[in-house]
Amino acid sequence: QWHVVESGGGLVQPGGSLRLSCAASGRTFSSYAMGWFRQDPGKEREFVASISYNSFNTDYADFAEGRFTISRDNNKKELYLQMNSLKPEDTSIYYCNAVAGTNPRFQDWGQGTQVTVSS
Repeated sequence: QWHVVESGGGLVQPGGSLRLSCAASGRTFSSYAMGWFRQDPGKEREFVASISYNSFNTDYADFAEGRFTISRDNNKKELYLQMNSLKPEDTSIYYCNAVAGTNPRFQDWGQGTQVTVSS
């Protein structure tokens, strides 16, 4: 069973930074490409960024390119998202999951972590 726990969200001013973390268990973390998604109430979940199983390849949504950096530590079974130059429109709940391309691989989601960008 796939189980993930996201953390690191919070309230930050525009232009600020946050680092999100995702701890995974239940499957062989190092075997899967991983990704971050975000979702606002009443809207569909959208892709943010992904990283290959060996960290060789990364992919970003246009809004994340140049501001966000995805990384992983397979020994710790953790995924990260460094978010810089945050904007109010980045306010959302952020989730992690294994990915296939830009789509989530598993149906199991964590509770997410709330990011709020506001002055």
